[in-house]
Amino acid sequence: MNKHFLGDTAVLLGRSLRHIARSPDTIITTAIMPIAFMLLFVYVFGGAIETGTDSYVNYLLPGILIITIASGISYTAFRLFLDMQGGIFERFQSMPIARSSVLWAHVLTSLVANLISLVVVVLVALIMGFRSGADVWGWLAVAGILLLFTLALTWIAVIPGLTAKSVDGAGAFSYPLIFLPFVSSAFVPTQSMPGPVRAFAEHQPVTSIVNAIRDLFARQPIGTDIWIALAWCAGILVLAYLLATVTYRRRIS
Repeated sequence: MNKHFLGDTAVLLGRSLRHIARSPDTIITTAIMPIAFMLLFVYVFGGAIETGTDSYVNYLLPGILIITIASGISYTAFRLFLDMQGGIFERFQSMPIARSSVLWAHVLTSLVANLISLVVVVLVALIMGFRSGADVWGWLAVAGILLLFTLALTWIAVIPGLTAKSVDGAGAFSYPLIFLPFVSSAFVPTQSMPGPVRAFAEHQPVTSIVNAIRDLFARQPIGTDIWIALAWCAGILVLAYLLATVTYRRRIS
């Protein structure tokens, strides 16, 4: 690793964050859709959905947070695509900087931007009546899971950001990720689903992540869901990181 990696990454991270500060509409746009889903399900569909809990917003919020992350990472691919098309990478290659710092700057920017969006969504949920019995450690555990999930999905976003042929193509990969929570325990208990759909819902990563976060918020005993969630996040992260770095090396070679 280049000895200037940390310094180079910090400089490029500052560049990316300045771009976001100059166009905060990306964060606003990221938060609007999850908030709209939350308003729709709580105030329109919530009364017709039986979840076994007193507050539907409490049941719903973990899934909305996952949708927020899935929506936000599309901008990572978008920003990376623009840098590729604008020739920024070629300019950086001619400079004495660590090549991997370029990717890491985009990844860390994604973490910061998504963290802000998640805070906005949680604040809106609190206004809508969300309440949690979690202590500080519970909130930190939730934050850790969400950040790990964001990191995993961000490295997935790097791949289309490097390989897409158009702006639309760079962001289109996020659509299945946004709608994956709808076939999980995010909105309704999986027990209410027909057989094949229930089998898929119970064995895909979103369900275990949502269940773990929901238990942490409710200060319930943590079962196997948290370990399954962490395993999914770690597995996706390692695989996505390896594929993204290989793609990056081929792209700049």
